[in-house]
Amino acid sequence: MTKIVIVGNGMVSYKLCEKLVEKKSAASITVIGEEPRPAYDRVHLSAYFEDANADKLSMASRDWYSENGIELVTSEKVSHIDRDNKQVTTHNNSTYSYDYLVLATGSAAFVPPIKGVDKKGVFVYRTIEDLEMMMAYGKKVSSAAVLGGGLLGLEAAKAALDMNLKTSVVEFAPRLMPRQLDEVGGELLKSKMEDLGVEILLGKATSQIAGEDSMTGMDFSDDTSLDVEMLIISAGIRPRDELGKEAGLEVAERGGFVVNSLMQTNDPEIFAIGECASYENMIYGLVAPGYDMAEVVAEQIANENKEYKFEGFDMSTKLKLIGVDVASFGDPFCDNVPHSPISIADQQAGVYKRLNISEDGKKLLGGILIGDADDYNMLHQMYINEMALPPHPVDLIAKGSGEGGAAIGVDALPDTAQVCSCENVSKGDICCSIQDDGVTDINGIKKATKAGTGCGGCLPMVNNILEDTLKKMGATIRKEICEHFEYTRQELFDLIKVNEIKTYDELLAKYGKGAGCETCKPAVASLLASIWNELILNQATIQDTNDRFLANIQKGGSYSVVPRIPGGEITPDKLIVIGEVAKEFDLYTKITGGQRIDLFGATLNDLPLIWERLINAGFESGHAYGKSLRTVKSCVGSTWCRFGLHDSVGFAIEIENRYKGLRSPHKLKGGVSGCIRECAEARGKDFGVIATEKGWNLYVGGNGGANPKHAVLLAGDISKEEVVRYLDRYLMFYIKTAEPLQRTAPWQEKIEGGIDYLKQVIVEDSLGIGQQLEDDMEILIANYSCEWKEAINNPKIRKRFAHFSNTDQDDPNQKFKRERGQRFPVAW
Repeated sequence: MTKIVIVGNGMVSYKLCEKLVEKKSAASITVIGEEPRPAYDRVHLSAYFEDANADKLSMASRDWYSENGIELVTSEKVSHIDRDNKQVTTHNNSTYSYDYLVLATGSAAFVPPIKGVDKKGVFVYRTIEDLEMMMAYGKKVSSAAVLGGGLLGLEAAKAALDMNLKTSVVEFAPRLMPRQLDEVGGELLKSKMEDLGVEILLGKATSQIAGEDSMTGMDFSDDTSLDVEMLIISAGIRPRDELGKEAGLEVAERGGFVVNSLMQTNDPEIFAIGECASYENMIYGLVAPGYDMAEVVAEQIANENKEYKFEGFDMSTKLKLIGVDVASFGDPFCDNVPHSPISIADQQAGVYKRLNISEDGKKLLGGILIGDADDYNMLHQMYINEMALPPHPVDLIAKGSGEGGAAIGVDALPDTAQVCSCENVSKGDICCSIQDDGVTDINGIKKATKAGTGCGGCLPMVNNILEDTLKKMGATIRKEICEHFEYTRQELFDLIKVNEIKTYDELLAKYGKGAGCETCKPAVASLLASIWNELILNQATIQDTNDRFLANIQKGGSYSVVPRIPGGEITPDKLIVIGEVAKEFDLYTKITGGQRIDLFGATLNDLPLIWERLINAGFESGHAYGKSLRTVKSCVGSTWCRFGLHDSVGFAIEIENRYKGLRSPHKLKGGVSGCIRECAEARGKDFGVIATEKGWNLYVGGNGGANPKHAVLLAGDISKEEVVRYLDRYLMFYIKTAEPLQRTAPWQEKIEGGIDYLKQVIVEDSLGIGQQLEDDMEILIANYSCEWKEAINNPKIRKRFAHFSNTDQDDPNQKFKRERGQRFPVAW
C-alpha cells in the first residue's frame, strides 16, 4: 500500500486529506502536526475572541481522521527528512516512512528585528495558543498596539477591540492595506477605523520596544513614541521551509519550497502546498490557492493524473474587517497599465468604489470596494471572464445611489466562470447539480458541489444562480421558512391573519410539523407581533434573547436600556431622571447616533427596577432590542434654524409616536429634516421626510450600516397627511411581503419593478389595497402598549428577570472595570 506522509496539519493539509478520501485513494495516510489539536479555520481566527470556543473553528474531529483510516499525530514537530531512506523523524525521535511526502508546513509570523521585541507583552497573531496567551495578558492591561496595517493587522486590531483594550495600529507604509488599496481607499478605511475608536499611526518605523521586563511603549525612528502595554505583531508571514535546506530541497530566494506546476519540489516524490510553497517565485497567502494546490497533488497520488496542474491563482479578495467591507480584484492600481479609472467616494456614508477600465472601454481590469462590497462577486466574474461592459460602466458601482443602474445578472456568466474559488466550482457545475441532479436549495448545492463550504463569500452568487436556473426550468421559486413550515413568510402571514392564530403552538399544530427550530420560532414570533401587536413576552419561549428580556444583551452578560425619546426632544426633568438612574445603578451612559441615551451594564435582575424608575418619569421602551421602529431622528427645523422650512421636530415626534412598537421583518429607522440641508440624514434611513417650499418629500428604502443605501423618492411636495398615509401603506406592504430579517433597502431593490412598482401600489393604489393597508396599521397602533410597563406590572412576567430562582443577587461571573469615569465590562 502506498504510504503518504503529510507534514503540517492546517487548513490546506486537511483539504488534501479530504480530497484523497473523496477520490478513494488506496493509500496509508499519516498527518503530523505541531499544534495539539486537529486542523482548524485560521481564516476566521478572530471569532475565537467572541466565546473562546475552539470547536467552532474545527475543520474536522479526531474521529473523522480515524474513521477515514488516517493516522493523526499532534504535538510533534518533524525535525529531519531522510530522502535516501524515505522517512521523516520528529523531535521525539519517532520515524515515519513514506512513498510520497507532502510538505504543508504553512508559514510563521514574521517578527522584525526590533530591540526589545522579546519583552513580556509582545505577541504574534497566528494560532489559537497565541490568542489564548493574548487574552490572558489582555486582562492585566488597558491598551494594545498592532504592528502592521495589512489584512492580518486589522484582524488583530479587531481582536484587541474585542478585549476592550484601547487600540492603536502602527504601519510603516503611508496607508493601510498598501497592497490592496490606493491612497483614497486607504484614507477612507483609516477614517472608518478611527470612527470605531482605533488610533491609526502611519509612516512609523519602530526603533525599539520600551520597558524593563514588560513592555511599556514603542519608540519610533522619528523621535516620537506611543505609551502602550501590549503589542501584537502582524507584520507579514515567512514560509516554514526550514526542513528544505538540510534535506537538499531547493528553497526560493524569498523563502518557500520551490515547486513546479505539479507542486513537486526538486525531489519528484516530495510535494509542497500552501503558504510554504513557492510557485514561480510567488507565495500565495490565501486559503483558496492552497486548496487548488491540494487538488493537484490529490489528482496525481490518487489518479496519477499529470494533466491537472497549478497555473497560478487570482489573488482577488473580499473581507469584512472590523465590520467594514473591503474588497479588491484584478489589478487594483494599474500603475503600469494604460487604463481609465472610474471612482465614487461618499465620505459621509463611508463608501469608496474604484473600477479600472481598459482604454478602449471594453474590459474591466480591476477595482477596489470599501464600505459596500455587495457587487464584488459579479465584478470579479466580469474581470476574470473578460465580459463586455455596459455602455456606462459607472452604473456598475453607482446603482446603489438610488438613481437606477445597469446591473448585469448571473445569466450573463459563462458556464466556465469559477464561482467558488475555495473548491474550484464553476457556474456550470452548479447548474448541472440543479438541472441534472434535481437540487433545489443551497444546502443541496453545498452537498453536491461543495460550493460555499469554504470562506462562504460566494454564497450570494450561488443563490442567484440557483434562483436563475430554477426560473429558466419553469420552477416556482419558494422561499419556505424552514423544514417545519412548508410556507413562505408571506403565506404564513396570511394564514395567521385569516385564521386569527395567536400562538406559535397553534400555528405549528395546524400548518407545521415537528417541534420547530431556531429559524422558524423567531420568524413566527415576528409575524405574530407584526399582525397583532400583542405583548411579545406572552410568547417569550420563541423569542430571541433580546426580545425575551426586552433589552440588548451586551458583552459580559449585561444588558443595555434605551428609553424612547421621540424626535430627540427631551425635557430637563427627564434628563435629570436618566442621570439619577445611571448613577444609582452604575450604568455606562452614551448618547446614540439616533438622538437617544443608551444605558449599558444593567444586570438582569436590575432591569425591572430601572424600567420602573424610567416609566414613572414618563419614559417608554425604545425598542432598541427588537426588530421594530427604533428612532425618528430630527433636526431643529423651523423652530430654531434660520434655514428651516417646517417644524421637523414636531413632525418627527408625531411619526415616532405613531409607529412606536411596530414590529417588522427588520429594524426600522426614520428621519425628518426641516430643509434640504438634511441635518437629520433622512435619506440614510428606512424612511425619510424632508421639508420643501411646497410641503414634504417622502423618501424610502435607505439603510446605513455595513451596506449603506440612499433612500429614493416615493412622493414629492406632499402634505403631512399624505406623508402619514403613504407611510402607513409602505410600512404595512413591507411587513407583509418582505423576507425574514430583510431590511427595506434590499427588499425594495429585489421587489419586481422596484421603486416604480412601489409608487404604483402605494401612491396610485394600483392594487386597490391602500385602504386595507391603512386599516391594518390602525389596528397595530390601537393595540400598542409599552412592553416595559407591562413587564413590571405583571408579577408572573417580572419574576423572569432574575439570574437565579432562589435569590435576587447579581451574577457573580459578571466582571466590570472603570475607565474614563464609567464602568466597562471585562471580556468573557
